[in-house]
Amino acid sequence: MIREQIEEKLRTAFQPAHLEVHDESYRHNVPAGSESHFKVVIVSDSFANQRFLMRHRAIYSTLSDELAGGVHALALHTYTLKEWEGLQDTVLASPNCRGAGMLA
Repeated sequence: MIREQIEEKLRTAFQPAHLEVHDESYRHNVPAGSESHFKVVIVSDSFANQRFLMRHRAIYSTLSDELAGGVHALALHTYTLKEWEGLQDTVLASPNCRGAGMLA
């Protein structure tokens, strides 16, 4: 499963204190069973002193094989431990996809 591959690679690369990888493919206009759209919430002090762009680039680099394959989209929510304090219940939901549910 792609979700498990993503989790394993992110755990190895960033040693997160908290990691959630949600397969949100079902919310998009893709065939049933697709694993193409993911939401990642990752909390790691390896992001200290990095702007969000650098954090995202590091994740894209780590997941380059998945992104070159079937993964179409990643919604990234990256935090340090300090940033994460008090935010656990306020991570934004992913937006609805245009045309979601159009394929049978």
